[in-house]
This record gives sequence, structure tokens and C-alpha cells, in this order.
Amino acid sequence: MLNPNSEDEVLGVLEKSPFNAVSVDDDQARVAPQEQRFANLSVVIPVRNEAQGLASLLPELLAALPGAEIILSDDGSTDGSCELAASLGVQVARRPYGAGNGAAIKAGARAANREWVVFMDGDGQHRAQDVERLLARLDEGYDMVVGARSAGGQASRHRGLANAFYNRLASWMVGHPVKDLTSGFRVVRRKRFREFLHLLPNGFSYPTTCTMAFFRAGYSVAYEPIDVQQRIKGTNSHVRILRDGARFLLIIFKIGTLYSPVKLFAPVSLAFFAAGLANYAYTYFAHGRFTNMSALMFSASVIVFLIGLISEQITALMYKDADAGGSQR
Repeated sequence: MLNPNSEDEVLGVLEKSPFNAVSVDDDQARVAPQEQRFANLSVVIPVRNEAQGLASLLPELLAALPGAEIILSDDGSTDGSCELAASLGVQVARRPYGAGNGAAIKAGARAANREWVVFMDGDGQHRAQDVERLLARLDEGYDMVVGARSAGGQASRHRGLANAFYNRLASWMVGHPVKDLTSGFRVVRRKRFREFLHLLPNGFSYPTTCTMAFFRAGYSVAYEPIDVQQRIKGTNSHVRILRDGARFLLIIFKIGTLYSPVKLFAPVSLAFFAAGLANYAYTYFAHGRFTNMSALMFSASVIVFLIGLISEQITALMYKDADAGGSQR
């Protein structure tokens, strides 16, 4: 047994030791700031039969983003994806049947309650550690930050070429570089995103619609380069190249008309006018007359241009509520 003097000496040493200053309450105080960092963050993961990818992704997210609201938005999975998420304490927004990736995104956005929302895939391609890279760009004042894949990060060569074409076309429409139009990895301000829920398709591609709508509304968009992983074996892509490639293109033109209709209709109108003028020049010098074909092309040119002007006014009315909401905030 220690004598009183030696016991006092030991207590004195313990009081001066830095490790003695860490109590259970202090450990909790250290964890609290970590959770507070992500207290305004929701993470939405749209899935359909992605249990193998979720088995590694969800634990990584829970460890990397303590305090964040993580929502699994299920689109009719039958492989136990929902049960896996629930066992890890992840919130599940479940649909009884599949309606498409866009429908899952909208359901997840409605369930999210935090100021910022991260959307990422559940197939293992997006990494939890990259979330903080996107969040860091928000300090620069952006309303949306998109994870931009490199050429090597595309699923296949033909899909990479298609995406490059989409990026160029979208960049021309919005007048700003669009580095990855179809990336599903992004962080957005929830209130801004929910303004455009009615525009999002139930299928593919919600990123296309979201990006074009943000540019049209005048919200700031940034791109952060990321590396994507190979899709985990056992998970299948739900994108069909021919079918959804055509849908991507149709959505671009659809949103193009919603973004800036005149920019889309004016070149078509000019092309009809140029063709009519060329036809008239040929028939005048060759036959000395003005033909019906030239008249038809000139008429088409005027009609297409007028349709563009009307569409421009309709677009302004469609975004009137969004503009009013932004001014109030």
C-alpha cells in the first residue's frame, strides 16, 4: 500500500499529465464538432438492386460524414438493398415498384431535410472521401458543385464520346463550359434543387435537366474533377445505350428550349432562309422564276423564328416563380 506522501506524488503527476485531461465528456466534445461539420448535409443515394455496392459504400459514408443525414432512395429493389441500409441505421425512402432513376432522386430530395444535398450512385463508382472535395467548393459561393469525370472515368469508349458531344452541345446552349453534363455525383442547395423537381424526368437523365435548369435560372455551378471507380461486380448499369442515348439527346433539346429557345430555333430558321435563298438564286438564274419551294422555305424560316420568340416568352413565365423565390431569399 502506498504511503500518503507517495500517493500525493502520484496524484500530482496524474494531474499534470495531458492524458488525464481527456475524460469521457471531453471525448464526446471532440466528436461533436465532427458531427456539426455535416449537420446541414443530406446524402441521397438512388438505388435499384445495388446491395453489393452499398455493402462497402454505406459504412464508408457513415465513417466519413458523421452527423450527416443519409437517405437510401430505393426504386423497387429486390436484392435486400433496403434491409442492408436499415441494419446500418440509414434512412430508407422505399418505393414498391421501379419508376426510374429520376423518380428515386425526386423521392430522396423530398425526404431530405438539410440545407445541402449530395446525390451519388450506390454502385461503388463514387467514393465517400470525394464528398468533402465537393463541399469545399461551396465556400466559393456556388449553388451546385458537380463531380466531373475524366475521359478515363467513362464506362466505355462510345459512352465517353457521346458524353463529350452532350457536353459541347450543352456548353453552347448555356454559354458556359459544361464539363460533365450527365454526372450523377453532385452537391446542391436543397431549396434551389426543389424548385425544378417538376422538370425532372422519372427516368434518365436527371443530371441533364438539373444542370440546364440551374444555368437557366442564373444559379452558379462549379465542376470538381473526380476519379470514379469501376462498377462493383454484380451490379448492373440500368442505362441502355441506344434507348437512353436517344433520351439524353431529346432531353437536351427539351431543356434547350426551356433554357433559351431562340438560341435553338434561330439557327434552324436561318438554315431554312439560306436554303430558300439558294434555291431562289438557282431557279432565277437558270429559269428566270421564283418557285414554290423557295416560298415554302422562306415561310418555314419565318414560322420557326416566331415559334422561338413565343417559346422564349413561355420560358420566362415558367421561371417566374423561381426568380421570385430567389429574390425573396
